Amino acid sequence: MDKLRRVDWTVLIILGMFMAISTLIIRSAVADYPKLAGYDFRQLFYYVLGFGVLGVSSLLNYRLLIKAAPYLYGAGVLLLIAVYFFGQEINQARGWFELPGIGMSVQPAELQKLFLILIVAYILARRAGEPLQLIRDVFLTVAVVAVSFVLVIIQPDLGNAMIYIIILLGMLWIANIKFLHVLAGTAVAASIIAGILFLVTSYHDQVEQFLEDHGSGHWMDRIDAFLTPQSADTYHLDNSLSAIASGALFGEGYMNGDSVHNRFIPYTYSDSIFVVVGEEFGFMGSSALLLLYFLLIYRLILISIQTPDKSGSYIIIGIVSMFVFQIFQNIGMFLELLPLTGITLPFVSYGGSSLLINMLSIGLAISIRIHGEEPLEE
Repeated sequence: MDKLRRVDWTVLIILGMFMAISTLIIRSAVADYPKLAGYDFRQLFYYVLGFGVLGVSSLLNYRLLIKAAPYLYGAGVLLLIAVYFFGQEINQARGWFELPGIGMSVQPAELQKLFLILIVAYILARRAGEPLQLIRDVFLTVAVVAVSFVLVIIQPDLGNAMIYIIILLGMLWIANIKFLHVLAGTAVAASIIAGILFLVTSYHDQVEQFLEDHGSGHWMDRIDAFLTPQSADTYHLDNSLSAIASGALFGEGYMNGDSVHNRFIPYTYSDSIFVVVGEEFGFMGSSALLLLYFLLIYRLILISIQTPDKSGSYIIIGIVSMFVFQIFQNIGMFLELLPLTGITLPFVSYGGSSLLINMLSIGLAISIRIHGEEPLEE
């Protein structure tokens, strides 16, 4: 009973609201696609399964997962290697294992996000809040993330690879990294970005050919759409922005989105689901959705602040970094603020493996709230 009293019921209520929102929005998004009929009920099934996963993971002491972090990370790396050679190709990326009999695909890159959070927390917690050492802590953490980053970028899956970097930055920042190391890292990152921009602008055709030869030709289309929208094919972005704008203050009404139901927007049930929200529920509906995200992140940060265990705090910051970036990137790309990537909107977009990982992450956060004040084992 004491464990039940420590459960953050506000988080569970928010997740229940996301379940209702996701199911209804997906129903509208697939209404005119006979091949996608039933996706709303599938999402509801994934949510029920996700709440089960959340319940089990919240009762499990998170410290057991931290102890197993090196083994989980190693297993995740092996899965990323295996999926590159034997995985199913979807949307020009080889990153899924098809589970026979249940019609569900599992994406190891999604699972590796959680494994990375655990292994980074495992490494950083050894310092017990003291300033991080460059070689022993920062370089080791960067190397651990870099292995997964490379394995995912060659699939190619730019979206999840970017999330790995954001998780790394968020957890290093909260773990008391030295300011001098931040400046050095910023300089290196700026140099890399400047070099990429130089290559793209000065050797555009050669870079485009290189990416096409390695199965990533669509990346150049997305880069061009962001850097030079006037000369690129921006059909997806233009229609998305028009649809969101047409929603105005209160939207066109549920199931009444013209752009959505006339099929002007691709992937409305997954990557582009925010466009459905914007068109059918307008600024007010979109703001209400963002408010729900804010409340969820706020509750997670409260758990991080209240737990006395550093490793627990690090894990939650990793989870928060992951969610915040996905929300910002998904919405920002349809407002033409960020490049277009294949990042879904957490808890709203259709998807089995991504939703289950998100629910598992929340379960881990609740486990930290339940077990975080227990005495540390020697």
